[in-house]
Amino acid sequence: MAQSPLADGLFMPAEWEPHGRCWMAWPCRLELWGSGLMAAQVAYAGVARAISQFEPVTMIVPPGTEREAGLTCGRSVDIVAEPIDDSWTRDTGPSFVVDGEGGVAAVHWQFNGWGNKYHDHDRDRLLGRRIAEWLDMPIYEAPIVAEAGAFHVDGHGTLMATEQCLFNTNRNPLLSGREIEQQLTQYLGVSRFLWLGEGLVDDETDGHVDNVACFVRPGVVALAMPADQSDPNWPILQDSLVRLNASKDAAGRAIEVVEIPHPAHLAGDDGRALARSYVNFYIANGGVVMPSFGDPADEPARQAVVSLFPDRKVVQVPAGDIVKGGGGIHCITQQQPAGQPWPAPGG
Repeated sequence: MAQSPLADGLFMPAEWEPHGRCWMAWPCRLELWGSGLMAAQVAYAGVARAISQFEPVTMIVPPGTEREAGLTCGRSVDIVAEPIDDSWTRDTGPSFVVDGEGGVAAVHWQFNGWGNKYHDHDRDRLLGRRIAEWLDMPIYEAPIVAEAGAFHVDGHGTLMATEQCLFNTNRNPLLSGREIEQQLTQYLGVSRFLWLGEGLVDDETDGHVDNVACFVRPGVVALAMPADQSDPNWPILQDSLVRLNASKDAAGRAIEVVEIPHPAHLAGDDGRALARSYVNFYIANGGVVMPSFGDPADEPARQAVVSLFPDRKVVQVPAGDIVKGGGGIHCITQQQPAGQPWPAPGG
C-alpha cells in the first residue's frame, strides 16, 4: 500500500483549475471575535454568496446554528452542521490532490492552532478528515503540522512559501528544513520550492504566504507591494521581490512578478497591524472573489487583478470585518477540485 500522494501519482492542482465545490466554516469563536462576531458572520456570508455565483459553496456551522447561518447566507449556500472551533477552512480543512484524470483525494494535515496560539482546537484538528469522510474520499494523513494558507502551488511542481512559517519551531521543531521539504514533496507532489523570507508584519499565522504572494498562472506570481516605502511591510515584500526575481519554477521558467497594490498600514484594537492584503483572494470557476477595505488602493488593486484574469469576472467583497480575526478571503475558503473520489491507495 502506497504511503503518500506522490507514490500514487497524485499532486495538488493549481487553484485556477476547475472546482467541484468551495468549503467554508462559520465564525463562532467568541474569544477571537468578541463583539465583532456578528459582523464577521455577515462578512463571511457575503463571501459565500459571491462565490456561489460561480460554484457550489458549503458552509460548515456548529450544530444548533443552522437556521441562523442559513438565513444570513441565503439559499445559494449549502449548510452542514458539524462541531468546529472556528472558521479558517483553508487551514483546518483538507488540501486536495488529483491524478490528472478526474480522480481526487484528500490530504489531512496535523493542526496545532497556528503554533499553539489557540489551545481549544480539538474539533478543528479533525475537520480535514471529517470533510473527506463526508465525500467518501481517500485520506492521506500527513505526518507534519502545516496549514494550507502557508503554501501556494502552481500545479506543475512548484511550491511557494515563507521560511518564517513552515520552518518555524512552533510547528515541527524536530524536523530540518530539508525534511519538511521532503514531506511537502510527498504529500503535494511538488519538486521545486520558492522560499520567501517573512510574511506580513504582525501576522499571527507566522507569515502565511497567501497574504504575500500567489501564483496566477505557471511562471507568474502576484506579489503584494505597498506604494509607501515607510510601510513596515515594504522591506519584507522587497525581499520577496528579490528572491522571486532570482527564482525559476519546476519547468525552468524564470518567475515573472506582477506587483499588486497593498492597502495602507492599519492597526487593530490591540495595536497590532491588521493582515490586510489584496492577493488574499479566491479563484472560482469563471471568477475571482477579492477583498475591499475602504482603502484608496481598493480600485487600483481590483484593476490589477482584472488584468491578471481577463477571462474571469472579478468581484470585490468588503473584508474589513474578516481581517479583524487574523485572515482574509483566501484564508476562509478551501477549493475542492472537480472530479470523483480517487480509488483507495493501493486499490
